[in-house]
Amino acid sequence: MLLLPHVVIDSLTPEQSAVWREHFSPEADGRDPGVEEGIWRRTQDPRNAEQSGWSQDENGRRRVVHYRLHYGIDQSRPTDRLVLNELYLYVSWLAPVDEIAAHRSEVEKWLIESRWKFAGEDGSWRRGDLRAVIAEYDVHPQDERADRDTPLGFRSIDVVIRSVDYHLPRASRNVPWDVLAGGMRVKEERGTPEYAGDLSGLLNHLPFIVEAGCGTSIEAGVPPLHHLHEVYRVTARQSNELTQAFPFTLAPAQDILVQELLTDTERKVDDMAGMFRCLLEAEPTQAHRTLKALHDAGHAVGAVATHNFDRLFARAGLPEAFMRRYDQRTPHMDYPPHAKALLVIGLHADRRAVQARARALGLKVFYLDTEGVTEGGVHKEYLIEGARDGDVIVRSEAIPALRHLAELLNVEC
Repeated sequence: MLLLPHVVIDSLTPEQSAVWREHFSPEADGRDPGVEEGIWRRTQDPRNAEQSGWSQDENGRRRVVHYRLHYGIDQSRPTDRLVLNELYLYVSWLAPVDEIAAHRSEVEKWLIESRWKFAGEDGSWRRGDLRAVIAEYDVHPQDERADRDTPLGFRSIDVVIRSVDYHLPRASRNVPWDVLAGGMRVKEERGTPEYAGDLSGLLNHLPFIVEAGCGTSIEAGVPPLHHLHEVYRVTARQSNELTQAFPFTLAPAQDILVQELLTDTERKVDDMAGMFRCLLEAEPTQAHRTLKALHDAGHAVGAVATHNFDRLFARAGLPEAFMRRYDQRTPHMDYPPHAKALLVIGLHADRRAVQARARALGLKVFYLDTEGVTEGGVHKEYLIEGARDGDVIVRSEAIPALRHLAELLNVEC
């Protein structure tokens, strides 16, 4: 049984409490850094046949996952505690009718065996401070809204598990479907970038703007974002191998996410809160501090365009422009008019608008990325998809490459 607020970190240090108050309070633009949100939509398509199992005879499956976790500080004890105040998880499947019927029976069995109580009038189930609702559709309301066809012999089922008094506005509930309507992400056609041993080429293109992915966060001890693919069962990934190697979770019978949350609730919630726990325990690294020194010296300018929600750049004293917004394609970011280059650190396939705008403005694009991962002592390539002719790639981890750049510019850090 889960009771809210649910403790995530039992005792914060004074420094962690100060970090929360300074960097995780709601902001003027409406963003609340204390809310963790994720969306995945997976469909069968000829272009993703290897992962989705698409074939002429097997197509039309869909799985949509949307979660929102609201964190806060509990001050009822001598030391502050990080707690989860509100939880929302939505999972929707589109699959053959017999699979949907079997899955509904399974979900109801998990509810009964785990002692959820049927609430009656609204068809919901309750246990502790959580409520679960099941809904089936011949044609999903979101498909009606988008004028999307439902394959013959298919049916939809939605399961929502949320805090008892939690209300998500309709516009927010529509967001994953708006993302779905945007279509499948189309891979970019990689050009022929140059390779360099270090970032010395940046010396001819100062000052520069920074765009950062999760590489700097991983160096700080924050799990990579693909870790969440395992937590929310986006693929069959159950090891430390690249997510791309695994098929999508599309058949309801193979999806254990709802089962985990209904039958082993506290353990699964701890699993879901693990990312936020790690990011609050993380500290800015030498990479963040070096970028701050370069910024103070005028060599780096403007806000750091970041897709990370750990606030590590802000905690290092750098302005941030947060790009990972589901309610917008990619938020607008002002580019200082005197900037001459964009340095992209540890960022891969699907955050391309910042780089496209930089090229349109005539900025030189540099990438700092190892272009691979090491698993079991074996290095596996993971090439930057969006690199273009004229771009420069430096295959290195962030800390040594940025420290060397600072040395070249006589910047102390």
